[in-house]
Amino acid sequence: MLFLLISCFSFILLSKSLSSKHQHHHRERRLFPPWYEAFTTTFMTSWFQKGTLQIFTSTMPLKKLKPKAKNLVWSSSTENQKEDHNKTTPSPSLLDLPELVLDCIFDRLQPAELCAMSGVCSSLRERCVSDYIWAKRMKGKWGKVIGDAAYREWQWYIALQNRSNLLNNQRNQSNLSFESVAKIWPFLSWFNIKPRAQKELKNGGLAVDSIMAWYLALETGRFSFPAQVYNRENGHAGFLLSCYDAKLSYDSKTDTFQARYSPHVRQTTEQNISWDRLRAPPVDTCSYDLHISNSLFDLKPGDHIEIQWRRNREFPYGWWYGVVGHMESCNGNEYHCRCQDTDTMMLEFKQYPSSSRWRKTMINRENHREVGNEGDGFYGGIRKLYNQQEISMWQSLWPNQVIE
Repeated sequence: MLFLLISCFSFILLSKSLSSKHQHHHRERRLFPPWYEAFTTTFMTSWFQKGTLQIFTSTMPLKKLKPKAKNLVWSSSTENQKEDHNKTTPSPSLLDLPELVLDCIFDRLQPAELCAMSGVCSSLRERCVSDYIWAKRMKGKWGKVIGDAAYREWQWYIALQNRSNLLNNQRNQSNLSFESVAKIWPFLSWFNIKPRAQKELKNGGLAVDSIMAWYLALETGRFSFPAQVYNRENGHAGFLLSCYDAKLSYDSKTDTFQARYSPHVRQTTEQNISWDRLRAPPVDTCSYDLHISNSLFDLKPGDHIEIQWRRNREFPYGWWYGVVGHMESCNGNEYHCRCQDTDTMMLEFKQYPSSSRWRKTMINRENHREVGNEGDGFYGGIRKLYNQQEISMWQSLWPNQVIE
């Protein structure tokens, strides 16, 4: 308050000295040094603008001002104003950009770049690990080979992870012994062990049920998923134009897959499988179950089909490519053909020669079940191919020569 009174008194004297400008042109104008006049003017201006003395605490103390140069106070005042401006005005941030611009930026980032950016700050992490961001990358890279079976497998994987974490937390908190944990194990619900709080369980700082966690589990090969492999065993002649179920794990170093087939078949593993030999299962049918066909009466000569086949009843089914042929009584004339109206139909597998026992087989439309014998194998369900992309895929796998 004392300083305020001194400043006001100084301001009054300064005003009077300025009013006598005509009488004392040079001597009276310098009643106070230039640095003191500038400081007083700045102080009073700030007082009337802000109505507080806080401006004094944010400016340079008077005792540090040295009136050796005329512009020293003005330069110091300018620097202080810049510092105050920098303190009050934050620097531009990436998060200040509009949402549409941010989406465009994140859409162009590779998965490795998103992982790196997630470590910058909490706000960027929230964006970089969001399901919205990773759903696009999951569909772009893994959509061709990930189906409903793989998704169910992933849900089981999450349930196991959560149950393991839950039991570990209970054991650590209550010091339960292994025997006591084993007693309560049967009473744990498989699908109810993940309440809202369990969703925040982290695996290296990441929610185990997030799409990013799924993507990284696939990319690192930690999660093996069910899919189907064309021409298994590196195009072995006995499996040409077939597609079998397998458990696949990815190798990011070679950008290939390793397959584990059913233990009942001759070879249980296969290495270095390329992306173009894989697909997601087109139907939700176990490889040991008969697929229920619902389009047999729609089939006509020339239609492309897949049919289940296995060597014996202990083996799993594989899907084999074929076409619907004409009955032996039909001459193949499309204007006189009545093959679609018959109760039986002819299936042809033209990769085999005409003399081969694998070339043709007869199927009953009305009451189709698994048919065959131990010598020729067993034929199961049939699915008609409507998608030209599926047909083109099979045709691209056609062997260079007839299979003997």
